[in-house]
Amino acid sequence: MSGSIFGKLFTIATWGESHGGGVGVVVDGCPPRLPLGPEDIQPQLDRRRPGQSRLTTPRQESDRVRILSGLFEGRTLGTPILLMVDNEDARPGAYESWRDVYRPSHADFTYDEKYGVRSWQGGGRASARETVGRVAAGAIAEKILRLAERTEIVAWVRSIHRIEAATKDASGADPGAGGFDPLTVTRARVDATPVRCPDPIAAEKMIRRIERARRDGDSVGGVIEAIVRHVPRGLGEPVFDRLEADLAKAMLSLPATKGFEIGSGFSGTRLTGSEHNDPFVKKRGRIGTRTNRSGGVQGGITNGEPLVFRVAFKPTATIRKPQETVDVRGRKRVLEARGRHDPCVLPRAVPLVEAMTALVLVDHWMRQLAITEAARRGWPDPPNAGA
Repeated sequence: MSGSIFGKLFTIATWGESHGGGVGVVVDGCPPRLPLGPEDIQPQLDRRRPGQSRLTTPRQESDRVRILSGLFEGRTLGTPILLMVDNEDARPGAYESWRDVYRPSHADFTYDEKYGVRSWQGGGRASARETVGRVAAGAIAEKILRLAERTEIVAWVRSIHRIEAATKDASGADPGAGGFDPLTVTRARVDATPVRCPDPIAAEKMIRRIERARRDGDSVGGVIEAIVRHVPRGLGEPVFDRLEADLAKAMLSLPATKGFEIGSGFSGTRLTGSEHNDPFVKKRGRIGTRTNRSGGVQGGITNGEPLVFRVAFKPTATIRKPQETVDVRGRKRVLEARGRHDPCVLPRAVPLVEAMTALVLVDHWMRQLAITEAARRGWPDPPNAGA
């Protein structure tokens, strides 16, 4: 009932509140004998953690992961894996003056309406602190996909406010110039700037825009784009569990998300069918498509082309500008937020998008393995077959 469980075969259940003792996740369904240790998980948590640059919240959390179950001698047992991260810099008292005030565009009011009780210290489960567990579990899912299928997942900041990164194909000139090739971009290129935009010219503009929002006591949003290379064919189930539908659910479950599109997305509505269709061709000895406006999914099932999609994030709801609101009794109040908040969530949201992508893909990969293994084993002929 709590809505904290995700997946069907590879499942995760995140737990913990923003200013409680810690946060984490239980991973169930992970295959046994997978080599795994904190070193496989920590790099992605380091990319997500607060206080990593001047563009993020100054909250200081080391986010060191502890693996409390599911491992023996460096390999998974096939049993539930419990991952935990301590909250080291929690300051619940900083929210005391807000305990009876509904913050604009937060979950305060809706949690009260649903449960009749809420953790007013930093938003509780509605806080982005909850995503620590997702990123930790996503790192495990990503290792499985990388070892089994050589799958690569790379996300980056495509736009912030009205500033958009430029793209070019692999034949583009000086890599130090503006623009980048989405088909070949690496995480190292993405992480080369604190804003996690692989276009260096756009990145500098984005940094200045975020810093201006911080000085003004305001915030800005934007779009994260992602690509998945070496995607196994056949992932996704017809009708309700189409791969793009599960990706959309995964992305829109992240805090501050407001939109999802795959392939051509909304821009495809401005094309005709003859312009939009992806013709089939033979590439490197296999059937593929000449273009990829489908974004790697057709009929809800992966076709082997790269997955390409985008996720829209709203401006951070907590800002320092005075805002009119009401308290729990409906009395008018003016809220001036204090505390430690991101003026733009996008740089830290990049590993979140990658994690949820890995979780969706590994779950569908395991479902597909079950189908293909059942088919491989075959079935006995029915009685009197061929009589």
